[in-house]
Amino acid sequence: MGIVNVTADSFSDGGQFLDSQAAIEHGLQLAADGAQLVDVGGESTRPGADPVSLDEELERVLPVVEALVREGVAVSVDTMKPQVMRAAAKAGCAMVNDVSGFRAPGALEAVAASEVAVCAMHMQGTPATMQHEPRYDDVVSEVRGFLAGRAQALEAAGVARDRIVLDPGFGFGKAFGHNVALFAGLSRIASIGYPVLAGLSRKRMIGEITGRAVGDRVSGSVAAALLAVQNGARLVRVHDVRETVDALAVLAALKP
Repeated sequence: MGIVNVTADSFSDGGQFLDSQAAIEHGLQLAADGAQLVDVGGESTRPGADPVSLDEELERVLPVVEALVREGVAVSVDTMKPQVMRAAAKAGCAMVNDVSGFRAPGALEAVAASEVAVCAMHMQGTPATMQHEPRYDDVVSEVRGFLAGRAQALEAAGVARDRIVLDPGFGFGKAFGHNVALFAGLSRIASIGYPVLAGLSRKRMIGEITGRAVGDRVSGSVAAALLAVQNGARLVRVHDVRETVDALAVLAALKP
């Protein structure tokens, strides 16, 4: 899954693709580089981010989704708003990716009314508050329990089991130690029985390990993606698609 942030303030590429045409061209390039899904988001979910209005998010996202779909690209839409979910599904998106786990009123109904795939993520708090001293007694068990509950809620709302993906939410209301524990516990998350998405690309934990600034975290991010796949992830959400696709091809060819 390649990332297209149509935002002014995303942590890695905020402002680079706020122009619709730039975002469309970037999405097409990610698909050409090997992304099987292109994840388009119009509202930053970086730590401390403020929400954007419904109208602004729709104005940012829909032209990009529509253009990419016309070009045959499978598009995922990163949103917490049920109205955006419905509009994106109508525009032909393949997946709705919700960092709040479809907890907003009307979110379950919005995706159940369509045939799109869904990705439910765990986040403690909101993007504005999530990194204010996150606490867990057992982060793997708590995240696993939350995701199992959201999967059950989605199925109860009418979303078919084979449309559901789960994401433990690295960096979303987690300190470094929580992220490390979750990484080691990915197989336990996968044992719930749904495909797992891991989003580690260029995140703070990569910087904490490598000492690199955001723009210099490609190698660390690729290594994390490979290890995530080995630990049970079926999808990886990345900025650097070509490098990750090549590394995964080598892993597949050479692993014992």
